[in-house]
Amino acid sequence: MANIARFSPFDDTFEDLLRGIFVRPVGQETGSAPAQCRVDVTEGEKAFTLRAEIPGVKKEDINITIDGDEVAISTEVKSEKEVKDGERVLRAERYYGKVYRAFALGQDVDEAAAQAKYADGVLQLTLPKKAAAASKRITIN
Repeated sequence: MANIARFSPFDDTFEDLLRGIFVRPVGQETGSAPAQCRVDVTEGEKAFTLRAEIPGVKKEDINITIDGDEVAISTEVKSEKEVKDGERVLRAERYYGKVYRAFALGQDVDEAAAQAKYADGVLQLTLPKKAAAASKRITIN
């Protein structure tokens, strides 16, 4: 016979309320996966433009690699401990740790002409497309 259990959607919510609603919101799990940087990628006739939100990072700590049509961005957001004597942390939501994103753009990028700018927590990459190799027709003898 099949085991049947009664479903109650309020069991977990009530338990969360008892754990401390003033410290963390209902349904907020501790130890959740780190948030990745958000990225917008647009394509023009001659270049791709990539904008990535990477707040709290120095531009010297951002690594960008280009391999053919693949672009990878990696960095590490470093923790700033500012807890003074007599204080305790009630909520810490900011992410600290490594961030890595990689994309395949569908056409090779001219890495020698690529440009990067970082201002106000936004990384902007201008990635010129390589000229497509012209196909050559071969005659059969």
